[in-house]
Amino acid sequence: MNKEQSGVLKAWEATVRKTHAAKKRANSIFGTITMANATDDDLENNNDKSDNISGEPYLVEKILPNGDYYTGQWYDNFPEGQGKYLWTDGCMYLGEWHRGKTMGKGRFSWPSGATYEGEFKSGYIDGIGIYTGPSGDTYKGQWVMNFKHGHGIRFYPNGDWYDGEWRRGLQEGLGKYQWQNENHYIGEWKNGMICGTGTFVWSNENKYDGQWEDGMPKGNGTYYWSDGSFYVGNWSKDPDEQNGTYYPSESSQAANLEWDPQTVYIELADCKICPSENVSIMPSQKVLAWYSAKTDDNPRRLSIDGRVSVGIERPDKMHMWESDDDSTDLTEVRRDLDSELLCVQVQHQHDDTNPKFNLELPLKVPKLGKRPGETISRGHKNYELMLNLQLGIRHSVGRPAPATSLDLKAAAFDPKEKIWTRFPAEGSKYTPPHQSCEFKWKDYCPVVFRALRKLFKVDPADYMISICGNGALRELSSPGKSGSFFYLTEDDRYMIKTMKKSEVKVFIRMLFAYYNHVRSFENTLVIKYYGLHCVKLTGPIQRKVRFIIMGNLLRSEYTIHRRFDLKGSSLGRITDKSESEIDSTTILKDLDLNFIFKLEKAWFEEFCWQIDRDCEFLEQERTMDYSLLVGIHFKEISANGEFVPCGRRSSSGNYENESTPPDMEEHFLDPKRWGTIKLGANMPAKVERTIRKPKSVFHLVGEQTGECYEVIMFFGIIDILQDYDITKRLEHAYKSIQYDPTSISAVDPKQYSKRFRDFIFKVFCEDT
Repeated sequence: MNKEQSGVLKAWEATVRKTHAAKKRANSIFGTITMANATDDDLENNNDKSDNISGEPYLVEKILPNGDYYTGQWYDNFPEGQGKYLWTDGCMYLGEWHRGKTMGKGRFSWPSGATYEGEFKSGYIDGIGIYTGPSGDTYKGQWVMNFKHGHGIRFYPNGDWYDGEWRRGLQEGLGKYQWQNENHYIGEWKNGMICGTGTFVWSNENKYDGQWEDGMPKGNGTYYWSDGSFYVGNWSKDPDEQNGTYYPSESSQAANLEWDPQTVYIELADCKICPSENVSIMPSQKVLAWYSAKTDDNPRRLSIDGRVSVGIERPDKMHMWESDDDSTDLTEVRRDLDSELLCVQVQHQHDDTNPKFNLELPLKVPKLGKRPGETISRGHKNYELMLNLQLGIRHSVGRPAPATSLDLKAAAFDPKEKIWTRFPAEGSKYTPPHQSCEFKWKDYCPVVFRALRKLFKVDPADYMISICGNGALRELSSPGKSGSFFYLTEDDRYMIKTMKKSEVKVFIRMLFAYYNHVRSFENTLVIKYYGLHCVKLTGPIQRKVRFIIMGNLLRSEYTIHRRFDLKGSSLGRITDKSESEIDSTTILKDLDLNFIFKLEKAWFEEFCWQIDRDCEFLEQERTMDYSLLVGIHFKEISANGEFVPCGRRSSSGNYENESTPPDMEEHFLDPKRWGTIKLGANMPAKVERTIRKPKSVFHLVGEQTGECYEVIMFFGIIDILQDYDITKRLEHAYKSIQYDPTSISAVDPKQYSKRFRDFIFKVFCEDT
């Protein structure tokens, strides 16, 4: 090592020693791993060696351009094998590397004194490992992409400990929590809270065995005293809902008739669960010098917030996702055949300018589409209808009502359970005066939808502001095939769809099963419904407008670059737009699909399990024609607007996107935002590009190419209210005359469910 390099190294050491962590580790930073000193030629000409792809890893010691330091094995311009990386802020990693990423077993330490020792995968904490916090708390167990996920044991600084199942960083499943005062709970958990069936035992040997919700007894349960007496009943924090019977034991001196079950809630208030710690920065969030350096010939890629922008990353929060493929009669079926026949002809054409057919063509960011919809302002033909709708919603949601329990009686689902309210222009005892015409408002099964909004954690005030606030609704420019119109709230949080009477009947019929399904499966992919209403205009027209309020699946702070509506059928399932006409709001279909979606193992297993449960539910309800809506945000975009594959080499010899910049991952690494990552929403994943050859254009899944991209995914099942009625049977019979019956969307619900699942399980796979 020459004098100049030696001087730089000494200056770097002095900088590190100024940090709190470096003072503790100053004697071990360069002594933990014994390395052969790199020669001057090694340091100056390492690019020549990295170009020798047939060579073996060799030892280097590097002071990197940003001041970081690496010493260890090196190959092909990246760390490969054993090595140590030290950041100038005092963070350090010591362990195994693969292609410049932490991969295998290693140890990461923070300046605060916290450490993690265990397995890494692609830069993430992933596998079995031990985390020790700065306060001495420890977790030993399974991890998935920086989250505690699987079985693990955690010891808290105050003496509490938990041994059980974890999910995305929180306790979920079966587990035991013991407090330092010897009280303990054994049973079910959900989202870090005691929830489900379980037993709480006090240090005096009294115990409660039964149902829990949000950390407190809720539902059927029994409280036992150590002398053998017990109390059985229905438990609730609301004294009016609490009821039960006390049974004294034979050995007890006297009946404990004065005992109040509410004292249990007072005792439990002191038994709090220790919160999750806020890890300031994760190993995968640390920028590595060899990925951040770019040359002038290879401009820096766009970050997710668009700080290096080419004018294409403006946030796009509007997502028109609810398609309507209903056919109302046989005449409409015939009319649709012409357009579908044209699509079939397009399928036969091989266009070398289409990225679906030509692997040499890069995938580009679609042009930014205009925000869909026309704002409904004064003078719009549906302005009064919008006012009526907003007045009705404000009345329904704001109306005083008793506390809603999730345990509903069967009468709440009765089709006759509906409330009519008259809205005269001058106002009434229950309604305010308004500027619209007089109308009547109907709420279908109001208790059920109030419970659904509570189940989906929708705040009533936020709900009213979204729909009834100062922002006007937007009406989409064209209705669906059935003639239904779509309206969007200003914040894009909710979508309102007009419905036919037959659709309302189908939904009311299946409402009981829908409620039980979404309550039983928190991660269901089935679309969320929040209200079902009707506006009846008075006067000579007497028109009724029925509508349903739904959540917007693809509403996101990220730009959605690709949208797919997937059914598993082929007839007519292609977009009749050229590549240049497709923009960020275009809904692509099955035959447009040129990706396979890769989920991490734990996510993929949960995805398959949930798809099976959701399809079983839809099959039992005899519905069909539903689809999986998929939205994709590509993490890496070059300055010229092309999606950057994983591991693509730049002109400088670096891989362009092997590391995710901090601003991109902060969404996932802040514990306060972990709840936004769930099955079907904000999911980090990969997509592999597929290619369609001219002879295989009818195949729904193209050939895999090995070209992968890191993405954030959104998906869910939509259009679930199409009954297999006489119209759909006629459509199936008519189209079967000219086309392969298996390619038609309108088929028997059982056949539809099987075909849908078979297709979805081909385009989704485990990322190995």
